[in-house]
Amino acid sequence: MSGSMNKVILIGNLGKDPELKMTPSGQALARFSVATTETWRSKDNPSERQSKTEWHNIVVWGKQAETAEKYLRKGQQVMIEGRIQYREYQDQSGAKRTACDIRCDNFVMLGRRDDGPRGGARDASSDFDEPMAPPAPPAAGGYDEDIPF
Repeated sequence: MSGSMNKVILIGNLGKDPELKMTPSGQALARFSVATTETWRSKDNPSERQSKTEWHNIVVWGKQAETAEKYLRKGQQVMIEGRIQYREYQDQSGAKRTACDIRCDNFVMLGRRDDGPRGGARDASSDFDEPMAPPAPPAAGGYDEDIPF
């Protein structure tokens, strides 16, 4: 196989509501964070569970940014599909810094409809022209089942 691939799929919870900004050219940009948590059993004490949370900076552009700002809320579970992107900036002291962002190409709101202040599992694909995968239909008992992978 020749070539390369930069692809990220995250399933986690929003750490804050999306912040929508407009670029000088009128392009919408939303930023928010997503937490993913890994859990495992301790080698020394198998009954003890340990966990580690990673925080990811998410950047969404265009109509999807407007949809994210409208529907996503802190604590809500979401699936993000995109790619890793690095950027350089100067901090307040003038030092050169590098940041790692996830450039979101698609997102799907997960969870039950009553999760969070504005609900979850809404298919917002009709709110914009860019493609977005619809959420999976609920099982007979709702969204209480675990993700099958």
